[in-house]
Amino acid sequence: MPPSVNSMSTLTAPQSTSAGAPAALRPDGSPSAHRTAGPRPAARPRLVTRALLLRFASAIGSATSFYLLLSVVPLFAKAGGSGAGAAGLATSALTFAAVAGELVTPRLVTRYGHRWTLAGGLVLLGAPALLLTVSASTAVIVTVCVVRGVGFGITCVSGGALTASIIPAERRGEGLALFGVVVGVPSMVALPAGLWLAAHVGYGPVFAAGAVAALAALAAVPGLPGKDPAGGRSQGPTGRRKRDTHGPGGVLAGMRTPELARPSAVFSATTMAAGIVVTFLPLAATRATAGIMALALFIQPAVSTVTRWLAGRYGDRHGSAGLIIPSVVVSAAGMLMLALTTAPAAVIAGAVVFGAGFGVAQNATLSLMYARVPESGYGTVSALWNLAYDAGMGLGAAGFGAVAAQTGYPASFAFTAALMLTALAPALRDRRAAARSH
Repeated sequence: MPPSVNSMSTLTAPQSTSAGAPAALRPDGSPSAHRTAGPRPAARPRLVTRALLLRFASAIGSATSFYLLLSVVPLFAKAGGSGAGAAGLATSALTFAAVAGELVTPRLVTRYGHRWTLAGGLVLLGAPALLLTVSASTAVIVTVCVVRGVGFGITCVSGGALTASIIPAERRGEGLALFGVVVGVPSMVALPAGLWLAAHVGYGPVFAAGAVAALAALAAVPGLPGKDPAGGRSQGPTGRRKRDTHGPGGVLAGMRTPELARPSAVFSATTMAAGIVVTFLPLAATRATAGIMALALFIQPAVSTVTRWLAGRYGDRHGSAGLIIPSVVVSAAGMLMLALTTAPAAVIAGAVVFGAGFGVAQNATLSLMYARVPESGYGTVSALWNLAYDAGMGLGAAGFGAVAAQTGYPASFAFTAALMLTALAPALRDRRAAARSH
């Protein structure tokens, strides 16, 4: 069990200026604009290295494999005579198995290290897809989805922790944003490509391509850093210790650590809304606004990608803590605009505003959580953040459906906006705790 701590000062690493000298801190722990006169700032560390490029390759392979089959497998199940129930079961099995994989990954990284864990996840994600080329039975489909889901969860968490360890701490926000842009491309390309290929060349080639994409990514793994995560630094530049959530029970310990639990709770509120947008915004369309809804669903992730990048650059220079509360308020404002489902201008504006807030929330929460643990805790942070992402999206979509059946879509979108503002409570507590610790 990790050692207990009594103040946030034991969790937050002091941030440094680009010159390497400690920066003056605001009450929230972010560096102030004022700097003590000193030597000319040194060059910022290089961001794109060979190790990061190899990590890009492994991430593109896993994301391509996942998204190629994401919509194709349910169609395959339905076309095989198993019906819509089997299609839904396949997706549910994949999702819940991914959560299970995310929960166990920190223990696997502790025991086997980053490279072996990531390699195992890629094999579990890719190889089972080949079974779908020889059988369309419901049992085989669900089993394959379970195994692939576990593999995908492992690759997300182990790969995320490895990515954070590769990126220089001084440019972590920008690096995480760049990584998000790179791995976002397969989701935009592979998802429609899988459906197109299934319709034009058949299911078998799609399943084979999904297997090859993940297994080919194994070629990048040997070149990735292989150091034991337990060997990472547990102290900041001035010797102040960060909270170590590494080791057995790391995820549960992280959930009980307010300095990690609060940002992940805030993030889950925005992912809840994101799950609602992608699931129900198309259903809220009328015949006249169907094209507008499709455009909104394209604009929202595009804006999120841009603001995630901008938030990363800002956070590296001024700290990410100050972005948390604005990201919640902006996201909620965008959701409230989307409640005007019959007004095309409001829907487009809502997509832009919500996308902006969601992109900032993605980067700010993840960067802040990584800053509060030593390198040995990166796996725990990656697991908590991914759990907040998946759980928020799943619970949001399920809960919204029940409410919308009673109130209609506009009122439900407005209710969601109000519900999102409850995330300000943990965000404000986090700010006050940071102020007390400094």
